[in-house]
Amino acid sequence: MNEIMILSQKEINEFVANNSPWVFSEDSLQASFEFADFEDAMRVVNLVAGEAKKLDHHPFWSNEYNKLAFVLSTHDSGDKVTEKDILLAKEISRLITA
Repeated sequence: MNEIMILSQKEINEFVANNSPWVFSEDSLQASFEFADFEDAMRVVNLVAGEAKKLDHHPFWSNEYNKLAFVLSTHDSGDKVTEKDILLAKEISRLITA
């Protein structure tokens, strides 16, 4: 099994500086998104679920009507930010802007 590398603060800062609306807070990458309606938000949830499964990385997310919030950290790495979180954050952003 490959060890998952915890990212340095510099790597995390570089990612959030170039990937709005992602921020680093409480040892996790976090972002919130607003959609046209509930159905659009649920469409994105289903797409993210498929990508999370492919990456074998399952985020915490919350939904309130047309709003989604994601909190990404890697449980197997002590709930720290790893490259898996960056990969999933990029996929989430790609799916939302597609």
